[in-house]
Amino acid sequence: MGYKTILTVLTDAKQQKQLDSAIAMARREDAHLDVFCMGVDHTQSGYYYAGASAYVFQESIDKAMATASELEEKIRDRLDPEDVRWSVDSAVAQVGGLSTLVGMRARYSDLVVLNRPYGEGAPPDAEAVTEAALFEGSAPVLIVPDQLKEPFGKKIMIAWNQSNEALAAVRRALPLLIAAESVEITVVDPSPSGPERSDPGGALCQMLTRHGVKAEIAVLARTLPLISDILNRRATEIGADMLVMGAYSHSRFREAILGGATRSMLEKAQVPVLMAR
Repeated sequence: MGYKTILTVLTDAKQQKQLDSAIAMARREDAHLDVFCMGVDHTQSGYYYAGASAYVFQESIDKAMATASELEEKIRDRLDPEDVRWSVDSAVAQVGGLSTLVGMRARYSDLVVLNRPYGEGAPPDAEAVTEAALFEGSAPVLIVPDQLKEPFGKKIMIAWNQSNEALAAVRRALPLLIAAESVEITVVDPSPSGPERSDPGGALCQMLTRHGVKAEIAVLARTLPLISDILNRRATEIGADMLVMGAYSHSRFREAILGGATRSMLEKAQVPVLMAR
C-alpha cells in the first residue's frame, strides 16, 4: 500500500520549497496532493487594556483571514500547471486552536510533507504544525531540510531503538522501504539487557525481509554525546538519502528542556527524515 493522500500545511508565502517537495512526493507516489493554507491569529486578548481586546481581536482575525485567502490564491496559481491531482483549502485559527485544526487534516492523510521547523527561514508556527501532525494527527511526517530532489529513497537508514515510536515509523515508511535499493537498520549502543538482548535489530530485519526489503543491520558504539550526531555521521558514511525514526520517545517538554534525538534531528538532519509515533 502506497501513499494516496499527501498533505502539506502552509502558513507563509515563502514556503515555496516545502510546496515543491510536496508536489515532487505526490508525483512520485501518484498521489493526491492536499494543500492546507492557514492564517494564524497570534493575539492574546488578556494582555490588552480593558476595552481594547475586541478591537485588537477583530483586526487580527481580519488580517489572518486576508493572509489565508491571499496564500490560497497564490497556491492555486502555482499548482494550476502541475500534472498532479491536487486540492487547496484555507482556514483561520488562533494559536491555541492550531493543533486541533492541523491534526484533523493530518489524521486523514497518508503522509505529511513539511520543511524543517527550526533554523533560519522557518515560519514561527512551523514547530506547532509539525507537532500537531505527529501528535493530534497521528500521521507520518516527512521532514525535508531544503527541497526534495531525486534520486530520493534509494539508500534508507532506520534509527532503531526498539521503541514503539520507532516501530510505528518503520510501518509507516514501508512503501518507501520496499522501493529502496538498500536499507540499513542502525542501532546505537544497544542495552545487553534490552528486549532484543544479543540480537539487536534482528526481529525487525526479519520482518522487513519478508516484505521484500533489502535490509541489513549495523550496531554502532556511542562515540559522541548526542545520538543525533552519530546518526548524521553514519548517514554521511553510507551515503543514505533518507532517515526513518520514531518521534518523541521522551515527552516534548523533556526534549525542549534537556534536548533529545527528535529535536536534534529536526534541527540538524541533512537528509529527509520520516518520523512517526
